[in-house]
Amino acid sequence: MKKLLIALAAAAAVTGLAHAQETKVAIGISGWTGFAPLTLAKEAGLFKKHGLDVTIKKIPQKDRHLAIASGDVQCAATTVETWVGWNAAGVTTTQIFQLDKSYGADGMVVKPGIAKISDLKGKTVAASPPGTSPYFALAWMLKKNGLSPKDVKVVNLEPQPAANAIIAGTEGIDAAMTYEPYLSAVRAKPEAGKIIATTLDYPMVMDTFGCTPKFLAENPKAAKALADGYFDAVEMIKAEPKKSFEIMGADVKQSGEAFEASQKYLRWQDRAANQKFFAGEHAAFSKEAADLLLEVGVIKAIPDLSKLADTQFIK
Repeated sequence: MKKLLIALAAAAAVTGLAHAQETKVAIGISGWTGFAPLTLAKEAGLFKKHGLDVTIKKIPQKDRHLAIASGDVQCAATTVETWVGWNAAGVTTTQIFQLDKSYGADGMVVKPGIAKISDLKGKTVAASPPGTSPYFALAWMLKKNGLSPKDVKVVNLEPQPAANAIIAGTEGIDAAMTYEPYLSAVRAKPEAGKIIATTLDYPMVMDTFGCTPKFLAENPKAAKALADGYFDAVEMIKAEPKKSFEIMGADVKQSGEAFEASQKYLRWQDRAANQKFFAGEHAAFSKEAADLLLEVGVIKAIPDLSKLADTQFIK
């Protein structure tokens, strides 16, 4: 009995030590499908396996940088061009790995009668506010068609109500910027409207994960663990898709089947894809994005683009 008690005490001490060594980190995300492997890594114990005690907080994109600035979260997930905006606004952050690329998961929907993007001149478009991914997507698509946000009237609606406005035939709204699963809701109602362009036509929505320079400097092992935990989650999705889709779907109140359908429009990026992306594409896209953000007035000056990413954690 004495030996058993000693053994139990020793086991408890080891467990306590393990918990004591876990690095606490709070992450800001939204319910966007592309971020779901982060939830999977937490719920399936993959972050914990790498010595992390992760808290995930759902924070709208327009407020996520404020949570970073306040110290409420140390890391976040968002689109590549959004990091440019945050750094330009004085919220210094560094990207450490790529999460996903949109392959048709984001798009522009229009009412019947609008045949092409250039037809939107003088029309009203529903989109999230400047500094968000839907607004940037709108600016990007307009620019590629010889227009700018100044050529349309932008009404600020988030992706779900924006899509609903088209489905409902809301008077005064001619087009909307939205993403999955709301994009598919419009697809299912062709009499109400249609998808005129997606990221298959304009590949400019890609998400990355980043943290404050202070957190990275003080916790390099934890930063590597965050990347490794994410890559483990991507591998788990391949190895155990049904279980993974159920875990990720539950977080956004979707069935595993519904979640599986929504993820078909994006590609999660594994370690090899990350290494390729940060070898050149990330810098090139960040430069083009920064120029556009400056042009449409979202930022007042372009930040130091050379400091936007640290690739040591994806090796």
